[in-house]
Amino acid sequence: MKPGEGAPGAIRGGLLRRHHDFRLLWLGETAGKFGTSVTGVAMPLIAVSTLDAGTFDVGLLTAATWAPWLVIGLPAGAWVDRTRRRPVMLAAAAVSLVLFAAVPLAAWAGLLSVGLLVGVALATGTSAVFFQTAYTAYLPTILAPEDQPEGNAKLHGSASAAQIAGLGSGGLIAQLAGAVNGMFANAATFLVSLLCLSRIRHREPRVPRTPRPRGALASEVGEGLRLVARDPWLRTLTLFGAASNLALMGYQSILVVFLVRTVGLDPGPVGGLVATAGTGGVAGAFAARRVAARLGTARATLVFELGLAVFALLIPLTVGGAGVLFYVVGGFCVAAGVVAGNVIKASFQQRYCPPELLGRLTASTAFLNYGTIPLGALLGGTLGTVLGVRTAMWITTAGVPLAGLILLFSPVGRARDLPASRERGAGAGIGQDSRSVPSPGAASVSGDPDLESEQR
Repeated sequence: MKPGEGAPGAIRGGLLRRHHDFRLLWLGETAGKFGTSVTGVAMPLIAVSTLDAGTFDVGLLTAATWAPWLVIGLPAGAWVDRTRRRPVMLAAAAVSLVLFAAVPLAAWAGLLSVGLLVGVALATGTSAVFFQTAYTAYLPTILAPEDQPEGNAKLHGSASAAQIAGLGSGGLIAQLAGAVNGMFANAATFLVSLLCLSRIRHREPRVPRTPRPRGALASEVGEGLRLVARDPWLRTLTLFGAASNLALMGYQSILVVFLVRTVGLDPGPVGGLVATAGTGGVAGAFAARRVAARLGTARATLVFELGLAVFALLIPLTVGGAGVLFYVVGGFCVAAGVVAGNVIKASFQQRYCPPELLGRLTASTAFLNYGTIPLGALLGGTLGTVLGVRTAMWITTAGVPLAGLILLFSPVGRARDLPASRERGAGAGIGQDSRSVPSPGAASVSGDPDLESEQR
């Protein structure tokens, strides 16, 4: 029996009511997402308004946050599979708490610079690699398989709501107290995460320490990569995530510059505007399970990840006044598809992958998915500097729907449901679960980090 669950045969209620450990994990993760969203607005605003940074510098700052996935993303998965996941999460949260609190302290001491912000982004990004890898592998250990879809939906939905509140608060804090002080809000939320994680009752069994031959780490990393490369379902979703994140981060990395300097908005309204568009993430989280149950998980993935992405092309049309509605509608649709797609994908991977390989699978897919995020940020910053910010927004937002074509011309596009196990997925979805999918024009909708976390 999983920790926090009732006795067999008991009437089952919602996870947040009946599952103590999941409730604490949910609270900690929601708090962390709120703080990260505050930082997603505060850090670029610090660079733009306090340090007078250029467009490329802002893109570099975003790239630094995600660059650790390229450097240590793969070995992190193997390391996480060798140890208990909860202590890794606790250590990562503690490091982030200290680093984010150090930013306003450095400003008070007169030491704040773009270089320091980039350094903090790199270090907290490294902590995030370990936290995210351990967290993804930890969740299935405290939830029964039948509870995992509900757990993923609640976590993604509350994370989206927290991001919306954080984005709005980030702009408001920047306007009332200064962008630098917004970093204290993020530091406080990591303290909440630490307290919640420390009170979880479930204790993972100690991982046996067995002698490993020389080169074992490289072998374990290779095992995770081979799992992704050889499996048509995992390969398709990973390639799609990489292409989509390249485009998503391409425009997100220069979004604050676009809204402040090109559209002409003040910092406060920027946070509120981004938060309003981000409500699509909450809508997507609530809709994911219902649409998947009605259409099938593969068809729902196409609906969420292909059609809604087209609305990203409204974002570059944004101008002052009523023209900000172009951004609100476009951002809402993208966020809805992104979060809904993540709910379906997370539940699929947790069912589909053997538990002992889940850490390596998470790291391998994250290395490829998140590895394109710093490249997208640099792309956005470079295009904005060379061609102008609005032109760069047109180019990068066009990539969002184009990435969805990877799903359409793959096993996902020929099946009703994603397979429930690797045995059923061995036929690349061509079998009793396969049916023709309606044409993209008949059933399409699209959109992943996560707002500033729309990453897949």
